[in-house]
Amino acid sequence: MFQPNKNKLNDYNVNQSMLVNLWHIHHTGMTMRRTYTPAIILSFIVLTLTACSGSETTNQYTQQAQSSRTPAFIDRDKYRNPNETLSFFEIAKQQTVVEIWPGGAWYAEILAPFLKNEGQYYAAHFDTNSEVGFFTRMRAKFDEKVKTQPEVYANTVTTSFEPPLVVDIAPQASADRVLTFRNVHNWMRNNSEQAAFDSFYKALKPGGKLGVVEHRAPDSFTLDQMITTGYVSESYVKQLAKKSGFIFESSSEVNANKLDTKTHPKGVWTLPPSLRLGDKDKSKYLGIGESDRMTLKFIKPYAS
Repeated sequence: MFQPNKNKLNDYNVNQSMLVNLWHIHHTGMTMRRTYTPAIILSFIVLTLTACSGSETTNQYTQQAQSSRTPAFIDRDKYRNPNETLSFFEIAKQQTVVEIWPGGAWYAEILAPFLKNEGQYYAAHFDTNSEVGFFTRMRAKFDEKVKTQPEVYANTVTTSFEPPLVVDIAPQASADRVLTFRNVHNWMRNNSEQAAFDSFYKALKPGGKLGVVEHRAPDSFTLDQMITTGYVSESYVKQLAKKSGFIFESSSEVNANKLDTKTHPKGVWTLPPSLRLGDKDKSKYLGIGESDRMTLKFIKPYAS
């Protein structure tokens, strides 16, 4: 049964109170300095209905996948805000969506079933022929997951991505959206970040959009500091996107965390889920939560 969220319910209660007061003024003959016309009263009704209906789609991305998602992944929704993030990126069921480096399938568990019937999900994962052992192990686990859960991944296409050499994530100009979550700092380690953004641009249709979530550094951080800490500045990400041809469209603070000082001993990996220091100051870092993150949206312009 539909349950309005608390914020919307508070809006409803405020508007309902206004309507009651307006009715009382009208029927008791009370006078006020401001006249409430039928049009104004109607606007209060519209606001009230909007407040009640707005929460019906707040979990539209996760609700279909909830029964098949990994419980530990669900526990991290409070940090990663999947419904709000995918809504900001304007993900729709009919789209072709490419996710870059889905890793252990945190977002894949949401996107694959959401797009399965009407759209197309591309998982641009690690290269099967990579020389990096971690990459090949993670790719093998992902491939096994896709193979053994056809009810979730039946319409998933898995490609390989390891810039700067392996970059064909999807057919050229085929994607409505390309999404990357917390990956830019990794490509900076081998100076392949620009090649990555170039490949995103190539895969997107004109008018298609790129969504980027990344650990956020102050603009004062140098490139070396970004590589060392795992935090990347918004200005640097925007610079990469612009150089590839993208136009910056908008940003969201949905994944912000004001408790994150970005000055941790082991960089971003000090915080959960990595907790690189082990039990040392563990409660402190659990109290901070996952990193402060930028959430940026870019568009590939239509041909002039």
